[in-house]
Amino acid sequence: MVWAFLFIVFKDLIMDPADRPLSPHLQIYKPQLTSVLSIMHRISGVGLGLGTLLLAYWLIAIASGPAQFEAAQGLIGSWVGMVLLVAWTFGLFYHLCNGVRHLFWDSGLGYELATVYRSGWLIVAASVVGTVAVWGSVLIGRGV
Repeated sequence: MVWAFLFIVFKDLIMDPADRPLSPHLQIYKPQLTSVLSIMHRISGVGLGLGTLLLAYWLIAIASGPAQFEAAQGLIGSWVGMVLLVAWTFGLFYHLCNGVRHLFWDSGLGYELATVYRSGWLIVAASVVGTVAVWGSVLIGRGV
């Protein structure tokens, strides 16, 4: 009874579902550096968690014996495994650098728009440099 009364009183304010505007979606908005870096931070966090499972598999294989270790080394040493390790390394550096950036934000520093963009690009560059440095040293150590 109350709903019928409210509907009669406010029917001009209630929009027909067909007349409602569509919510903006990803095809409308141009991705901005801040949103891309935020999404990358979340993805790198999930990737680090999954990469830790690969590390746990490798450690369990070491403890399980030579045959299991050889199988794990075969997986991790394959091109798919190497791509995963390089991606995991990049995710580690990215998540670390972006976490430090968030610590600065937590203290109230770096909120100016120009600073946000500069620190964002610095994080991406530091992540690439860190990944290249680690994998360069690995490859040099292997004699490749």
